[in-house]
Amino acid sequence: MQTLVQSRKHPSYDDDLALWIDAQVQLLLDRRFSELDMENLIAELDAMKKREIRALKNRLRVLIMHLLKCRYQPEHPQNKWRATLIEQRERLAMLLEDSPSLRASLPEYAQQAYPIAVKLASAETGLPALAFPTENPFSIDQILDQYFTP
Repeated sequence: MQTLVQSRKHPSYDDDLALWIDAQVQLLLDRRFSELDMENLIAELDAMKKREIRALKNRLRVLIMHLLKCRYQPEHPQNKWRATLIEQRERLAMLLEDSPSLRASLPEYAQQAYPIAVKLASAETGLPALAFPTENPFSIDQILDQYFTP
């Protein structure tokens, strides 16, 4: 019954997400906790963390792919690859600045990202996937190092 009353007082999560978020923020600011849409608020916070992790893994995937391309196809033009390395490292640094606790999971995420990075590097270079190591050859320090290029 409270959900029915609550939906009349505040914007619905399903009807307008942005308006719903504004309403939830205002309820928090006003300390009107009993009126919060707890179920959807919890789901959104959980989804928010998953998006951060997904973004971090995507950055790692692109970084590792370009590091592989630089190492295993050094004869090709690398200026664009280096620019991508700089951009991805900057974006990864921003993610880690916003969520420093994710830094501890970087080795695990890099390991998860590596097989896809190999597939992408293979597709972009034309080299067979077997031309690349089965394990990620780059340390986390190398992946994050703005000055490291293989």
